[in-house]
Amino acid sequence: MWGFGGRYYWGRKESGGKREGIVVVFAWMSSDERHLNRYVQLYSSLGWSSLICHSQFLNMFFPQKAEHLASNVLNELVEELKLGPCPVVFASFSGGPRACMYKVLQIIEGICEAKLNPDDRQLVRDCFSGHIYDSSPVDFTSDLGARFVVHPSVLNMSHPPRVASWLANRIASGLDALFLSRFESQRAEFWQTLYSSVCFGAPYLILCSENDDLAPYQVIYNFARRLRQLGADVKLVKWNGSPHVGHYRHYPVDYKAAVTELLGKAAAIYSQRIQRLEGEKMGLEETLDERSDSVNNLSKAAVSPTRSFRGTSLVPSDHFLMPSSLEYYDGRDVGSIPDEHKEGLIHLPNPPSINTHGVLGQILFDVCVPRNVEGWDIRSSDSLNGRRYNATRRHAPFNPIKCIRRSRL
Repeated sequence: MWGFGGRYYWGRKESGGKREGIVVVFAWMSSDERHLNRYVQLYSSLGWSSLICHSQFLNMFFPQKAEHLASNVLNELVEELKLGPCPVVFASFSGGPRACMYKVLQIIEGICEAKLNPDDRQLVRDCFSGHIYDSSPVDFTSDLGARFVVHPSVLNMSHPPRVASWLANRIASGLDALFLSRFESQRAEFWQTLYSSVCFGAPYLILCSENDDLAPYQVIYNFARRLRQLGADVKLVKWNGSPHVGHYRHYPVDYKAAVTELLGKAAAIYSQRIQRLEGEKMGLEETLDERSDSVNNLSKAAVSPTRSFRGTSLVPSDHFLMPSSLEYYDGRDVGSIPDEHKEGLIHLPNPPSINTHGVLGQILFDVCVPRNVEGWDIRSSDSLNGRRYNATRRHAPFNPIKCIRRSRL
């Protein structure tokens, strides 16, 4: 009880096919296995396994010790969830949240020095589906710390001896003197963490009593009211005659009914969450498939030049003739074009031709083709080598016959 850290173990582990979920129990300090057997049996009767965590008292003054224990508990929980995901509920008793549980919440939220693999942290977030507070949370102030360590539920004595009371007051006063400033800042951090747990979207069951002097009803009522203001689903169950962490022993029927309702609600929330995640995953896969199909179609269109992007063939068929397939037909054989497609061809008349032996042909031949080239001076051309081509012509004597022939044209 007075040491650091703590221990954890499986109270009862249901087989994979029969397990409805896992309840992580953050027990009150000074408790042992026999004190928790009735709760383990209750969860097991509903098909839920139990992972038990016992914290030491000094974890409240040394958060790093609580953080180390919280990290180990989470690692154990993750290993079990990897074998088969299921809903997870945190059940906290008395000072259990302050000694360990709030550090577990911080690690899951990623705001703690102790780090968890992002995939493992997301796995726990997806499975986390409910909160149970039994005689909790306890607001540990300086005077309450002294009363807590000598309480009958903590010392397991109906009337603790005066020596124990005196020693507890001395120890609590000494711790307050040493850690007063840090204790108040840690206290504010503790409550802020509990309120921020609303982001998980899990329901709350808070069990309390008006006769509980360690967890006053007004403190718990204010906690439940604040959670409701933040949008949480909260059920507050209050009894009148049960002591601290003694509600199940005094009101077993009501207690079991409330826990059964909370666990059923947690299972339903987990199922809805998994369906939503699977739907989002399927939608993402469909989007990726559509994009992949689009890329494949574009690739096929680029590879096959005879097909358009919409898959329409551009090759002329028997019943479909593209305008680009029309050719000019001058009456000669078209070779490979079928006869039935010749109807779509544009026929042009035969172009006029000139007879080279006719009168007009002879006149054009005499004018355009010189008969005497002996008077021409044609030098070898160096134009291929980049130099200018120069050609000169020596003028022959005037010939009136040529002028007469040109005038006839």
